[in-house]
Amino acid sequence: MTAFPLFRSATFRLALLYMLLFGGSAAILMGFLYWATAGVLSDQIDETIQADIKGLAEQYEQRGTPGIAAVISERVRRDPGGRTVYLLTDPLRRPLVGNLSAWPTLEPDSDGWLTFDLLDRDTADGTTHIARARPFILQGGLNLLVGREVREIERIRAMVLNAVIWGTGFTLALGFAGGIAMSRSTARRIDSINQTSRQIVDGNLDRRIPTRGTNDEFDQLAANLNAMLDRNQTLLEGLRHVSDNIAHDLRTPLARLRGKLDEIDRPNLTDDDRNRIVESAIAEADGLLAIFNALLRIAQIEAGGRRENFAPMDLAEVVSDVAELYEPVALVKGITLAVRCEPTTGLTGDRDLLFQAVANLADNAIKYTPEGSNVVLHAAGTVVTVSDTGHGIPEDAKEDVFRRFHRLEESRNTPGSGLGLSLVRAVATLHGGKVQLEDNRPGLKAILSIG
Repeated sequence: MTAFPLFRSATFRLALLYMLLFGGSAAILMGFLYWATAGVLSDQIDETIQADIKGLAEQYEQRGTPGIAAVISERVRRDPGGRTVYLLTDPLRRPLVGNLSAWPTLEPDSDGWLTFDLLDRDTADGTTHIARARPFILQGGLNLLVGREVREIERIRAMVLNAVIWGTGFTLALGFAGGIAMSRSTARRIDSINQTSRQIVDGNLDRRIPTRGTNDEFDQLAANLNAMLDRNQTLLEGLRHVSDNIAHDLRTPLARLRGKLDEIDRPNLTDDDRNRIVESAIAEADGLLAIFNALLRIAQIEAGGRRENFAPMDLAEVVSDVAELYEPVALVKGITLAVRCEPTTGLTGDRDLLFQAVANLADNAIKYTPEGSNVVLHAAGTVVTVSDTGHGIPEDAKEDVFRRFHRLEESRNTPGSGLGLSLVRAVATLHGGKVQLEDNRPGLKAILSIG
């Protein structure tokens, strides 16, 4: 990804916004630390000067001018570097004692403080430092000036200010670099999705979005999209399969229908023969319409278009009604049909669709079970089991029989369209369940679960 599209990406913009917010927060925090640090140091200096003035005023009251002069001289002697400022003058501000040669010409600020340049006595190059002092008038008109050099405060202020500038700068720089790195990583993941999508659009339906195995949001998104693609591919393959089977399985009844219609024009037909052919043609047409209606019903169920018919129901009652419907059919074929139902409550579903699904399972069991066998319908909770003692289904065909129009070779000559189990699976999926086939040893066991 080039730099220009990267800077235009939503991820980079979000990262940049986060960087600015974080950088601004860091700058505010560091500014507060600077203000607090410098303020505390200044307050300490001011308090020290105020205490020094108070002590000297007490000395003056107790010992007079000679006493305070002696104290100032002693303090100046002990501070040859002049970091402490002392100056005692007469009422005309002529120096009497101290380490300043003259009274500062500046006027005090609104709080009564003086800030002026003080010559650094440790160097000979005329270097100056800022001093902070407070004037005080003693009894008798004497002027006292007490102050401190604030070189250390200025140095600490400069250090803190540099820390604020550099810290904010590093924060913004790291945030910018992190934004670029995060944007590149996110852009690569999104680009892989886009590339896979374009390949699928170009016809490569087997392509899937790669995952990294981190189970993060992108992996979860890729897994969901891949599941959707798998489902779509299955539906497309099913559609192709259905189209092939429609062309194969409907060709024969359509050919028979056309042949019967051709027979109607034969001149030597009696009215009875012609009526028989017409009835047979109508029966073929009805069979074709039944197949198409079944296809439409399955499509409607798979689209979730029948949920408006969901209502509280008893699954055991549905199974009992199916058994009552197919009991005469089983009796004619010499099959023992048994029913075991446990009443259930609290279930919600489409009763008609579930009746059709269970009826299809029962019809298959009776249809493909030889004479003298047993078929059992059992309902318990949210599960319906239809088991028989027939020939069963090969293991490798238990999934194929759910495809539309799919019929086993031994069932080709048995009436049917191959849509029964497809309808059962669609109904089970609509109800949040599933249908599976298992060996009954001997025979087959179809298990339909809902919810």
